[in-house]
Amino acid sequence: MAENNDAKTVSSETPAGSADSSNKTTTDVEHATSNGEAEGEEQVETIFQLTVNLPHEPKKIQIMVSSQEAIHDVRQSVIETPGTFQYSCFHLEHKGQRINDFIQISEVEGLTSESELTLIEDPYTEKEARLHVIRVRELIGAAGDRTDTLHGVLSGLSLHDSVTASENSADSAAAHPMSGYDFDAPGVLSNLLPQAQDPSPKTVKSISVSPWNPPPYHLRQKGHLLYIQVTTIEGEQYQITSHVSGFYVNKSSNAKFDPFPRGAPKAHSAHSLLNLLAELSPAFDASFQKLQEFNNLKEPLATFQITNATPASPWVVPSSTSPLVAHQPDITRTQESFLISGIENTETLRDWNEEFQSTRELPKETVQDRVFRERLTSKLFADYNEAAARGAILVARGEVAPLNPTEGRDAQIFVYNNVFFSFGADGVGTFASEGGDEAARVATGKDVMGVRMVNQLDIDGLFTPGTVVIDYMGKRLVGQSIVPGIFKQRDPGENQIDYGAVDGKEVVASDERFVPVFEKLSKALKVKQHAVWDKAGKKHVLEGSVETKGLLGTDGRKYVLDLYRITPLDISWMEEYGTAISSPEQVNGASKSAYPHRMTVLRPELVEAYSKSKLREWINVELEKRRAAQPEKADAKAIEGEASEDASKDEEKDASDEEKPVATTDDASDFDKERIDISNFSFSLNPDAFSGQVPETDADKEELAKDEQDVKLACEFLRATVLPELISDLKEGDVGFPMDGQSLSRLLHKRGINIRYLGKLAGLAEGKRLECLRALTLQEMVSRAFKHVASKYLRYLPTPLTASCIAHLLNCLLGTGLNAKPKADIDESMAALYPEIALDFQKVSPESLREEIEDEILRRYQYTIEDSWAANIKPVQLLREVSLKLGLQLELKDYHFTPQDANGSVEPAVNGHAKDNAPNGEKTSKKKKKARDGSPASIASVKVSTPHTFVPDDIVNIVPVIKEASPRSSLAEEALEAGRISIMQNQKKLGQDLLLESLSLHEQIYGIIHPEVARVYNTLSMLYYQLEEKEAAVELARKAVIVSERTLGVDNAETLLSYLNLGLFGHANGDTKQALTYIKHALELWKVIYGPNHPDSITTINNAAVMLQHLKEYHESRLWFEASLAVCESVFGKDSINAATLLFQLAQALALDQDPKAAVNRMRQSYNIFLTALGPADKNTKEAESWLEQLTQNAVSIAKHEKDVEARRLRAGIQVSPRVTLGRTRPQPQVGQTAEATSGRDPRKGLDSRSIDELLKFIEGTDSKTSSPKKRPGRNTNPKRRGGSSTPVS
Repeated sequence: MAENNDAKTVSSETPAGSADSSNKTTTDVEHATSNGEAEGEEQVETIFQLTVNLPHEPKKIQIMVSSQEAIHDVRQSVIETPGTFQYSCFHLEHKGQRINDFIQISEVEGLTSESELTLIEDPYTEKEARLHVIRVRELIGAAGDRTDTLHGVLSGLSLHDSVTASENSADSAAAHPMSGYDFDAPGVLSNLLPQAQDPSPKTVKSISVSPWNPPPYHLRQKGHLLYIQVTTIEGEQYQITSHVSGFYVNKSSNAKFDPFPRGAPKAHSAHSLLNLLAELSPAFDASFQKLQEFNNLKEPLATFQITNATPASPWVVPSSTSPLVAHQPDITRTQESFLISGIENTETLRDWNEEFQSTRELPKETVQDRVFRERLTSKLFADYNEAAARGAILVARGEVAPLNPTEGRDAQIFVYNNVFFSFGADGVGTFASEGGDEAARVATGKDVMGVRMVNQLDIDGLFTPGTVVIDYMGKRLVGQSIVPGIFKQRDPGENQIDYGAVDGKEVVASDERFVPVFEKLSKALKVKQHAVWDKAGKKHVLEGSVETKGLLGTDGRKYVLDLYRITPLDISWMEEYGTAISSPEQVNGASKSAYPHRMTVLRPELVEAYSKSKLREWINVELEKRRAAQPEKADAKAIEGEASEDASKDEEKDASDEEKPVATTDDASDFDKERIDISNFSFSLNPDAFSGQVPETDADKEELAKDEQDVKLACEFLRATVLPELISDLKEGDVGFPMDGQSLSRLLHKRGINIRYLGKLAGLAEGKRLECLRALTLQEMVSRAFKHVASKYLRYLPTPLTASCIAHLLNCLLGTGLNAKPKADIDESMAALYPEIALDFQKVSPESLREEIEDEILRRYQYTIEDSWAANIKPVQLLREVSLKLGLQLELKDYHFTPQDANGSVEPAVNGHAKDNAPNGEKTSKKKKKARDGSPASIASVKVSTPHTFVPDDIVNIVPVIKEASPRSSLAEEALEAGRISIMQNQKKLGQDLLLESLSLHEQIYGIIHPEVARVYNTLSMLYYQLEEKEAAVELARKAVIVSERTLGVDNAETLLSYLNLGLFGHANGDTKQALTYIKHALELWKVIYGPNHPDSITTINNAAVMLQHLKEYHESRLWFEASLAVCESVFGKDSINAATLLFQLAQALALDQDPKAAVNRMRQSYNIFLTALGPADKNTKEAESWLEQLTQNAVSIAKHEKDVEARRLRAGIQVSPRVTLGRTRPQPQVGQTAEATSGRDPRKGLDSRSIDELLKFIEGTDSKTSSPKKRPGRNTNPKRRGGSSTPVS
């Protein structure tokens, strides 16, 4: 079962301990579905319709509820249903009894599907009134644009709606979206932004807090809460009092204060402000209706607020004059913080640490408990990450006063919003011997990763502070929740830390109370218990690394801090590049090429992979022993046992103490039934090996030498096994290929390879096949080096000067083709305000920048990049990488990297307009189009004398880049895994139930808009596609697209793959035109992300060609097959089997396009390659040969021949490279994952799966009746029958 790979890929990505073992997984999930009979039978979930009686029209509504939802969820449904928007302050009653919002529906006495609940409007409190006003403003579209310090311009943007719309607009112009597609045109940035839309209908002119607010004391006693003023769409102004009983129009005017109700004819009052507006403004109802219709045109997922994740900020944004980002007047913007958090502004201050730790202490016995706990955890981490990032931006901009203003800049610490901030630099010399600032910077990143792992392990009794790292404007800030007692001055003789190293490594504390929890942690992280020695030579036996510290908080909780050394040092690297303690010269800048720091540790994924390989060796040794003991038993069985042992090893690895049976076949002999007890297997590494420990006794020396040898072997494993495996996987073309820096980094990290190995990877990526990988690794090294160089110049610059600095550095990096000697464009009057700031960036020239980048690459990746690198970079792609790494948001325009010949004069860079998005049907010449777009104003602002590619105004904004430590939901993942396993075991019904359960758990726990939810939508859409549930697959794929656009980015590699899947499933579901629109959008994204000719685009272009054949666009489809072949030949070579496979298809396409001569030539080429590569006996060769004969002789006998081909093909599945398959669409594998792993079936079956009646009809000119008795796959491409499976991207 190929699906096995899939299960493995998933389990290997989960840090150890996240699911205790596969056994537990299934039981847990059964528990999730049946909700544990132990808790009593009535726990079974039932879904029924509940009627709620309302005080106003429509008097009654029905709501579908589940017995396990809380009443609070019913309340939410009421608030969010269009007919009942007006209610926000109410409670529900059942038979006259008030129901508590926080109990489950099943706990309400006597509540059945026939019952009716009654909605009772409550009196308002001041807080309820404020929130009601905010909500009404949101609902009626009166809230203007918000300028947010944290999220950038258009953050959380989705293009799905405008991509879908583009097809409809282009419909009339062309028969299908692909007509006239230009494969060689460069990527166009305007594809990353939506088309300008009509503004939404207005419902009121304004709603704001009145100047008379807040009510004076004597009126507060009378129940006055707020005063509001409203200007209706007709232009009438009303002063409104918010009273405990509701809202009414009062007698005040702008000059006179009289907040009592108006007299009879003009008296208007209502419990809800929404109803009051409808009474006051005759046009309100109609315009509100229009607004709702307008909003309903949009995909709801694209407009939902993002609460549990950081929205992605696009790196290209419209110019400030574009309607997409128009800035509107709105007095209430400034009042919003008052409306949200009250006059005292205390409602927003939270004790983060207490919230984190008390959430961790919540019970997790039942599934209900776990859902509640994980849901709270997810929301809490999201809130904290946002608060910390906001604080970090203010700290970076100098808006927060330090707690220790007398210390140096890097040593200053800050507290803002109950988050403790420090710089990720070595301000106090802690890391002096490890590499100073560089080491401190790395330590913070590793610490976040360590905290995330500990959070995921969820060990009882062990607590971590909330930790987040924010990179902003060249500064790295660390935000931590304040651990109670961390600032407390201890008594003399007491250590600041209770376990681990105190003040460097001179003093070591080993408080016994920490041993049990640290022991659990170390076991899960495969850290060996080992000895360390303090300054006095005293021996301490520690469970974790000496750097990992335990602190007993004043709240009595045991905290673990400084998790940057949970894995051993990569000693091979350190010895090779002179940073080991034994190396002759120390790091501190001693030589230009030495690695910048000594924090080079192995990745946890590598330790995990290495321990699995050790387990495999150990099991094989055990089996050998057993075979030797019982030689007379059948060897075959033993081998079977070994295989299954291997198959289940991934899960076993996590089964720590339990003995776990080997999953062997039922009829296995007794010999196999004896289990191998893997609890005897132990594997752990000493994280303090090679860190300068000096043992005293011989036994200790011997032990340490053994530990060091183990670590050496792990480093060897990385170099000798993991790196070559990755290279060979990519070379064979069996796995999805990375397309940008982010997907490359993810791939390396998943395999346990550190980014510092990029140089080694570039050295290994030789030959035509790996040219793409080599280009990517070089681009990634250059962009990362540039990030470090830019950070150096930006770090201490005041905000108003940053745009000049970035524009100048970008010109030196990318704009040299247009202007070889760029000058920094600095506003002198602005620079004069900061006399003490050194403006070093002005001195940077393209040559000096190149040199700096080369030095960085040499130091960080130990790679000497060839001198011609600057000429070979892909400007748009590098610009994208750099922008994403630095958080830049650049204005959308056609950046000229080379001189443009526009009417013989040099055309200045002009501000492109968001209207550039020509509907995708029309292709206009991209280069010339801009000239007419530049408005005179924007042209005038550019110094025409010397054009620069970038000007400071192009840098619209900078957003922070956040690294955070939130754990993934183990419950939702267990359900997903169990569903997958059930489907693999052919229990489809159970499998589907579990998958739906997993989906609902993901949505409940993470909220709907979250990257993890996007991934689960993607996985499920694929599984449904394989189960032939095509409509469900399309729906889920659409959701995956929107959610990943909004949380990962509109041009993220995962988003691109989701678009390809959506196209694939849409086509299978019969909507081929729309499918082609999505594929075209994906190809356009590809041009921006990677450039043309990405190895994986062969499959995509091929899929599009097949789709065009379905639309009977034979000529067009032939062009696409040719394009696919061209990319294939450039990547795999002209004589590769992949090329032969495509030639075979192209020959058929040519026959359909009535070009028999060319068809014969192509088929002959295909036959010759198969002959040379596979030999004459191979099925592919024979197949090509018989087609060749048929095409050559005459087309008439094809009909007869078809039967033989079909029969022969059914007898023997034909081997074809898994990358390219014929006559049907193929899914894209995820980056770094095999195509088979994405699907349950083996896609290597069947060469020709085109229904030959089509060919016949054209070649011989007869009707297709000849083959009517055969059941051929029809227009709708049933992927099951088209020669194998269609495997989508996982």
